[in-house]
Amino acid sequence: MYPLKDKVVIVTGAGGGLGKAFAQAFAKAGAKVAIADINADGAVQTAKEIDGSIAVTVDVTSEESVNAMAQKVMDSFGRIDILINNAAIYAGIQRKPFYELSEKEWDLVMDVNLKGTWMASKAVFPFMKAQGGGKIINISSATVMSGSPQWSHYVASKGGVIGLTRSMAREVGDFNINVNNIAPGFTLTEASLSLMDNAKEYGVQRGAIKRGSTADDIVGTALYLASNASDFVTGQTIVVDGGKQFI
Repeated sequence: MYPLKDKVVIVTGAGGGLGKAFAQAFAKAGAKVAIADINADGAVQTAKEIDGSIAVTVDVTSEESVNAMAQKVMDSFGRIDILINNAAIYAGIQRKPFYELSEKEWDLVMDVNLKGTWMASKAVFPFMKAQGGGKIINISSATVMSGSPQWSHYVASKGGVIGLTRSMAREVGDFNINVNNIAPGFTLTEASLSLMDNAKEYGVQRGAIKRGSTADDIVGTALYLASNASDFVTGQTIVVDGGKQFI
């Protein structure tokens, strides 16, 4: 689809779910993949399934950890061409009104979903700048467009990712670095299936394309944004949800 032969990509949160699907798709396109996850066992397992990949244990809320991640990838592959900021807290978040959230719950979601995106990007930036370019692909959520109720900490964190994408793109364009964002709709990953009993039918009738979304529906947009085909696209958010937000 979009050849990425010998490009080096870091995928955070790649120990399972959508991150694993990104890693597999990029490897199939010819890229060298760094599987980064706070779940060391998950990262190792994913790496075992992808020839030539490496596993990296990372806590995206720690500056020391993300810097070590970037350095390990440089030591292993000699460059960093693409960063996919996929790591996020999603499964296990309790749905409740904003006025019932604790400060601890709010801060945890913000730290991983928003701060983690900023910190991982900051860690790879010097290497991309030195080599003359790169692609940063952030992952937010179509919930920002729908304003999903009783999930304000998650929605706000992902809305912040959209704003961060716009600002970062303006700041790194002179270094030939593109920063874009994908906002997936409800996608049938392991995490989503654990949220409700009727997950496979959730929102299907609200879409222009009336079926559930799978990880494979999202990866094509990431491949496009990582490829030379998107070299003049930056600061953008692409909603991939089967048309639910527009009907």
